[in-house]
Amino acid sequence: MGVIARQSIKGALANYLGVAIGFFTTFFVLTDCLSQEEIGLTRVMVDAAMLFSGLAQLGTNASIIRFFPFFKSEDEKNHGIFGWSILIPFIGFTIFALLFFIFKEDIVEVYSQKSPLIANYAYLLLPLTFFALYLTVFETNASVLLRITVPRLTREVGIRVFNLVCYLLYGKGVISLDLFVLLFCLSYALAMLINFVYLLSLGKISFRIDWQFINRQRLKEIVLYTLFMTATVLAGNIPLINSLFLGAQTGLALTGVYTIAFYIANIVEVPYRSLGAISRPMIAQAVRDDNWQEVNRLGQQVSLHQFLVSALIFYFIFINLTPLFAVIPHGSEYVGGIGVVFFLGLAKIVNSSLSIGTDILNYSRHYPFSLLFIGILTASAIILNNSLIPLWSIKGSACATLFSYVLYFMCLLLFIGKKLKVGLFSSKHLYILAMMLVLFGLDLLWTLLLTPLFAPHPHIVALLCDAVAKTAVMLVISIVVVSRLHISQDVDNFFDKMLRRKRG
Repeated sequence: MGVIARQSIKGALANYLGVAIGFFTTFFVLTDCLSQEEIGLTRVMVDAAMLFSGLAQLGTNASIIRFFPFFKSEDEKNHGIFGWSILIPFIGFTIFALLFFIFKEDIVEVYSQKSPLIANYAYLLLPLTFFALYLTVFETNASVLLRITVPRLTREVGIRVFNLVCYLLYGKGVISLDLFVLLFCLSYALAMLINFVYLLSLGKISFRIDWQFINRQRLKEIVLYTLFMTATVLAGNIPLINSLFLGAQTGLALTGVYTIAFYIANIVEVPYRSLGAISRPMIAQAVRDDNWQEVNRLGQQVSLHQFLVSALIFYFIFINLTPLFAVIPHGSEYVGGIGVVFFLGLAKIVNSSLSIGTDILNYSRHYPFSLLFIGILTASAIILNNSLIPLWSIKGSACATLFSYVLYFMCLLLFIGKKLKVGLFSSKHLYILAMMLVLFGLDLLWTLLLTPLFAPHPHIVALLCDAVAKTAVMLVISIVVVSRLHISQDVDNFFDKMLRRKRG
């Protein structure tokens, strides 16, 4: 895949460095320094800001990727597309700010009974939304230039390191809760500034808009596309909607438990953050060139690789949940999130493996239909959250996410298959599914037959020894099976390189 492979690998390394820091922070610092309610507070604030900033973008991110091939020029000024990327989100943020001030009291009232802390810090939602908005905008600008490593490091590592310091300072009593929440929000401001400085350092952008370049027909196309994409932002933010529902209906304590489970499940789709960021511009270019054979090839390739990686990550996470909750501080308070991890993990597999289909539709001339599918997704998420949270609490919210994504992608894939003749599935997907069923069967046998041999009674040392032994054996088995299945040429090349290095 050339550029895609190189940049996605670098981005994935940045992501997993962030995951390593996040793992330590979440399980050994966050659960020790913050209460469940305080964890829920940070989760709801960030999720609200991400959702609001996504809407305030007015579809800018999708527009940048889709229309960059049209704006691209040899003088590297690209006819001012980056100027548009600054202006349009600012208009969206201004609209959002006015609406926020109008409905602020109503928003506070929703959370005042179950989550009073939200009411205390509602004034920080607006600046946090601004920081999150332009953090993402600058990141997207870098992605169309095929430079995602530094923005990934900033988001996945920089913010986490800054927040880690904040957690420790608050946990040790050095700073107050008010100052902690303020510094927590400012971490996104710092990340936004770093991304902006990095963009300037590339020397390939100009924020001066070329007003003469866009004719009336092109402007109409961009405006219509941008308006439609404003609605589609909800597709990637259903988990954010879930946490807002939880904060209002169950309180911040259970939202804190959900947050820990969500972080665990979120690891499943980490690879797609890099692979998706670098493959979207390539797909946009192929769509522009009307090269649907290439679109189909890229779609299947991304879907297949993401399904393989996300399924394996989910498997190794899930079989180690019991020892994980046994070793983290106050783990017994969060063990109720195991069911949440299971259903959210499955939802992450579905979403990360099939999201490339959303991108393909959005870059095609049939993009207006995305509004219909987003309506299905959003309506099902809201209805299912309202129905399942009262029945199953936080597990109900996780189930709502899974069921909503399944329904959404069923409708979406049927459409792009019929209209665009693009299919994401191949027989290799079935190979991976069969392999995962076998691996879960082996895990069940291990638990029934071998786990009791490590210790007659549960003990932390016995749990860890059992987990390490089982993980090592299952890892060897999965590597052998994947190499034998010949999933793809890229996977075969990867194993060949590993073998050559070992022999060398």
